[in-house]
Amino acid sequence: MYGKLKELYGTDLAEEYLRQLEEHEIYRHDETAVVGKPYCASVTLYPFLFHGNTSIGGTSEAPKNLASFCGAFINLVFALASQFCGAVSTPEWLSYMDYFIRKEYGDNYYLHVDDLADLSSRQRTIDKVITDAFEQVVYSLNQPAAARGNQSVFWNIAYFDHPYFEGMFETFVFPDGTPMCWASVNWLQKRFMRWFNQERTRKLLTFPVETLNLLDDGHDYVDQEWADFAAEMWAQQHSFFVYRSDSVDSLASCCRLRNELQDNTFSYTLGAGGVATGSKCVMTINVNRLVQNAIWDTPLKDIRDAMREQVEKVHKYLLAFNDILSERRRSGLLPVYDAGFVSPEKQYLTIGINGFLEGAESLGIAIDADNPKYAAYADAVLQPIYEANRLARKPGLLWNTEMVPAENLGVKNAAWDHQINLFVPRDCYNSYFYPVEDPSVNVLDKLKMHGSLFTRYLDGGSACHINLDDHLTKQQYRLLLQTAIRTGCNYFTFNIPNTLCKACGTISKHRIDRCPKCGSTDLDYATRVIGYLKRVSRFAAERQTEEHKRYYAKGLEEYR
Repeated sequence: MYGKLKELYGTDLAEEYLRQLEEHEIYRHDETAVVGKPYCASVTLYPFLFHGNTSIGGTSEAPKNLASFCGAFINLVFALASQFCGAVSTPEWLSYMDYFIRKEYGDNYYLHVDDLADLSSRQRTIDKVITDAFEQVVYSLNQPAAARGNQSVFWNIAYFDHPYFEGMFETFVFPDGTPMCWASVNWLQKRFMRWFNQERTRKLLTFPVETLNLLDDGHDYVDQEWADFAAEMWAQQHSFFVYRSDSVDSLASCCRLRNELQDNTFSYTLGAGGVATGSKCVMTINVNRLVQNAIWDTPLKDIRDAMREQVEKVHKYLLAFNDILSERRRSGLLPVYDAGFVSPEKQYLTIGINGFLEGAESLGIAIDADNPKYAAYADAVLQPIYEANRLARKPGLLWNTEMVPAENLGVKNAAWDHQINLFVPRDCYNSYFYPVEDPSVNVLDKLKMHGSLFTRYLDGGSACHINLDDHLTKQQYRLLLQTAIRTGCNYFTFNIPNTLCKACGTISKHRIDRCPKCGSTDLDYATRVIGYLKRVSRFAAERQTEEHKRYYAKGLEEYR
């Protein structure tokens, strides 16, 4: 990066980049990775139907049936993950699985899933064949991979309601001319959600991270059946994200990243072009440090001006990264692009923010959904980034801004700022617009503070995690889905801790003090570290402390 910055912009900016990194004013995510290795991607699986993963150096050929699809898909995801630093999202996975199921069992297989699938001694029904396929893929992709530092692949999938599905895949056809079929995909999506929910009572599975995409008309959800089903699944103790939008112009993936879709149309080159997006690089601004530096600067800087100066530099840093990525692609080191799984022209250069809440607190601003000073502060921080991104946008060069999950960075930024005696109100910076430890911030306030008033300039997304002490009713969840529309909150989930008995392995989707099966008190708990489910005992020490301070709302009588 230093050499490329020096080449493009001169020594002064290259030195400034190193200074900002070393003084922790900015942070380049996965900086220890090879420079020019892209961050995350939402991929189209269409090239997979022709070449398997051979076009990116693998050995799995194009799938011919359900069994080969599952095996080759597992290999594909591992191969794709090796070319990205972060998550790999496969929004079409269930739609493509449905195609291979239909090829074997007919277009109306979902109407007779209890029929025997074969005459072998196993005597499996069609439904059992399908759930066995689910199990093969999910358990394989939850295995730690040595190439990823002994971590599992960060794998994300999507569900779509009917209008979202039509908007994304209306013109899509498979290579043999077969269109997608909503009726069977609809059934398969719901079957997987139910299966995965039940499977998490057997094993604490982290991936896939699930996002349900729902379309609304500003008053209610267009597909009310799917809105009702979402509420039902939450009430049945499932845990997944909802992304709501009033138009099929964006897609959520990777725990919070919102990508504006440039083209939803089908092409024989890319398949469903709209799903092929992601982020090339994420560079995060420490907002708390920026705000306090502005306060103490001589002369006193306006926050907007300070942010404009910072963004001007970050844009150049990201352009240098983009140039390196282009060079690596031309050298044949990024076959994932040439193979058509994703296009760099549809991926974003992303400016991340962390320490947003702490910056407001350092100014003495009350963190309140109805405080106009807090809303004005949000505009002061985010609008300059948004405007600069819009001005810099051109064909093949996209920009957005994300409130990053910061599973590790939140701890690091707090520690670094504490070292130089800045105002640091907590040991782990929040990844939200509200303090997670504050019991006075109710559910409605959280939806408001992740609503349009605060996030209108945050075009890359944020996630509202509503921590609850226990599960709500279907009616309560349905009401909160409505509330999300009213407040403009577009990406959210409900987070209830799970309990794992270390003595007998029993998993309860509640926080309890004693195992209901064996009576043991030797328990571990699981909750979302930020974006994904994980055992609390396996959090970093500072994250464990942060989790213990979280307020899990109780007694939500007002939402009944």
